[in-house]
Amino acid sequence: MAQLFGTDGVRGLAGRDLTAALTLELSIAGARVLAGTEGSRRPRAVVGRDPRASGEFLEAAVVAGLASTGVDVVKVGVLPTPAVAYLTGALEADFGVMLSASHNPAPDNGIKFFAKGGQKLEDALEEEIEGMLGVPSTPAVGDAVGRVTESRDGAEMYTRHVLDSLPHSLKGLKVVMDCAHGSASTVAPEALRRAGAEVIAIGDRPDGYNINQGCGSTNLAALQEAVRLHGADAGIANDGDADRCLAVDADGDVVDGDQILAILATEAKEAGRLAEDTLVVTVMSNLGLKLAMAREGITVVETAVGDRYVLEEMKRGGFGLGGEQSGHVILLDHATTGDGLLTGLHLLSAMAHHKQGLAELAKVMTRLPQVLINVPDVDRDRAAESEELAEAVRAAEAELGETGRVLIRPSGTEPKVRVMVEAPEQEQAAAVAERLAGVVRSALG
Repeated sequence: MAQLFGTDGVRGLAGRDLTAALTLELSIAGARVLAGTEGSRRPRAVVGRDPRASGEFLEAAVVAGLASTGVDVVKVGVLPTPAVAYLTGALEADFGVMLSASHNPAPDNGIKFFAKGGQKLEDALEEEIEGMLGVPSTPAVGDAVGRVTESRDGAEMYTRHVLDSLPHSLKGLKVVMDCAHGSASTVAPEALRRAGAEVIAIGDRPDGYNINQGCGSTNLAALQEAVRLHGADAGIANDGDADRCLAVDADGDVVDGDQILAILATEAKEAGRLAEDTLVVTVMSNLGLKLAMAREGITVVETAVGDRYVLEEMKRGGFGLGGEQSGHVILLDHATTGDGLLTGLHLLSAMAHHKQGLAELAKVMTRLPQVLINVPDVDRDRAAESEELAEAVRAAEAELGETGRVLIRPSGTEPKVRVMVEAPEQEQAAAVAERLAGVVRSALG
């Protein structure tokens, strides 16, 4: 059987790849691995989802699977992924389950588990759950079956939590909030208003089929237009499950995850809140971020691509801030996972504190032109051992010097190799990237 768990749970086309039957089996397997046995009470799980239509029947499958194993289920309804992670800890549940395909289109869906305390699962636990699929189990019967309740105050608990973390009021700021017709469509605008901002909400009318459709962090055009139309100070965009955040300034120019991290890192260092004066990013972060952080006296630690690797390094080193260019930002003092609403609030708080626009704050770093070329239909496994490719990379690095960067990264799932080049000028970055892509084709094709 092909491996089910990817970098962020199990995902696929709902009803075909992620069926009700598979979801039921995954829930039973997850309960067998994650359900605690401490104390006299039955194990308890928090279950949430985003507003996709398929989430309705998949939630029913999850609840049935968990209750049939003797797990009490607390349904929190449509809430962001980071809210489900938070509530798993706050409600002292043994584990949590989130149904979402994040930034994917509406026909897709996914299932993700959180361990006790709202922590992401380690690879070994995911492998253990997958290994339990198809293994016979004895269902609970009689008074041993799990009970199912609905939480009426989960959204309020989460909203209070993120607002309590905010160092400065947002009073005086006019903000457009793009909710991607996703799981933060209610809580995000409400939280911003309660923080003091004047809020114009867009992408806040989910109908089960329009999640991420022409809106949200994967498509910023609607947000850019709305910011200019309303004369807003800034725009904030979440994705479908609100675990990532991107922004636009008052002119509608994009402020990406690297720039957000740079702003939050310098703000935290200035306030004495940046643990070890260190920021954790992935190898895909722009070189401009590293150069800016060096200038600000902030150490940058790099990891492999994926917010789970960022999180692992943060925990290992005792660091409090990390994230990805895509907008996954982890504020470990306040969350166990990337949280788009929390990130947006803290970004706007920095604006309010300094009484500066987002464009001005974003000048803390200068993004170097970055060119990414995917080279398909090559033997990715030979990328690390090809001397021809290694020689070409060495030549490119010598040409770029300290003001540029080359990254050759084999895809983890497809027969392709990604070539990324950064340079002071777009033309140079493109030329070097095209040259290296040609070497990848000839050496690995």
